[in-house]
Amino acid sequence: MVHRTNAAGAARSWFTATRRHASGLAALCCLVSTPTMAADASISVIDNPAYTHAQRLVEVEPGRRLNLYCVGSGSPTVIFEAGMGVEAGTWGLVQPGIAQHTRACSYERAGLGFSDPANRPGTAANAVDDLHRLLAAADVKPPYVLVGHSYGGMIVRLYADLHPKDVVGMVLVDTAKEDWPTAYWKLDPEQHAWQTLWDDVFSDHSMSVKQDQKCVGAARASALAKGSPLYDQCVPPAFPKYGKALNDAYAKLHVSPAFQAASLSEDANMYAASADQVRAARRWYGDMPLIVLTQVYPTVMPKNVPPGETQVHWTAESRAQLALDDQLAALSRKGEVRPIENTMHYIQLQQPEAVTKAVLDVLGDAAKQVDRGATPSSAAKGS
Repeated sequence: MVHRTNAAGAARSWFTATRRHASGLAALCCLVSTPTMAADASISVIDNPAYTHAQRLVEVEPGRRLNLYCVGSGSPTVIFEAGMGVEAGTWGLVQPGIAQHTRACSYERAGLGFSDPANRPGTAANAVDDLHRLLAAADVKPPYVLVGHSYGGMIVRLYADLHPKDVVGMVLVDTAKEDWPTAYWKLDPEQHAWQTLWDDVFSDHSMSVKQDQKCVGAARASALAKGSPLYDQCVPPAFPKYGKALNDAYAKLHVSPAFQAASLSEDANMYAASADQVRAARRWYGDMPLIVLTQVYPTVMPKNVPPGETQVHWTAESRAQLALDDQLAALSRKGEVRPIENTMHYIQLQQPEAVTKAVLDVLGDAAKQVDRGATPSSAAKGS
């Protein structure tokens, strides 16, 4: 059964809007979400120095290491997976609270943060393979509760699909959905303005990928110094929820070829190879606790929308988004959708208490099942 709680308004997410691309996609208005929007000033900034430098560099293959940061103790272990082109610091308002209850680990994918550069495409399958190697090499034993934001939600789902015996719960934070572009396109396949939009965003020759390619070239030529022509287009702006030390540390990393290339590869593959991989592996999770967190949007169509948009069509898109959320939650008998008020895409920064509560709820349910000797995914098909 799927449970939908606090259903106030229509939920919608724009998953490809990372910090770097937010300005370029600003014309999409209601669909774009960045951490600079809807920030709650009452919540302190992330000033934990642990996120400003490498914590534990773990070799996942000869000559290549990933940065891992674990705190707390207990089981199941909570594993945090960040969104596209985003570092572990994005969990800085949630990970410490979870660590008071159990072991909590965040890490950085190849080429991001303090991890070594990638040597293969930034697909979801390669990210899952790296994470599996990382946890084994670092002796972080299952069971796991996986928490994924945006593109990270696709990665943790694929991990659970490929390693069902290791995963006992999941929290998906405004997650990307592999079938989202197709579902929206089917609503109005003849609307050419939207067709151009999809092509610009989702194809491997999209405007964002082309921009990424320029950024990679500039980084390799050491041409991304602050004040340079491409700096503001290629380097993510400071997060208001990050302290100065953390923003400064990440700013230095963001001009590197490794970061720029990793961001390009994740972007180019997200709704191509990565979506295909997640779609092909999708399975039933049985009784595994699963919470889908989503932002809430007003039902009235905003003013700044693509040409030709109507209230009726916009409402249909909102309903399609709700249906996709329900479909995700329906992968488990214990699936639940929780729309979160007063937030946009970065719920973990804008409403961290909601994310923390969801993780603790899943953790508590999963721990009870583990104590009883049951594996939540044991009833899952093919496990």
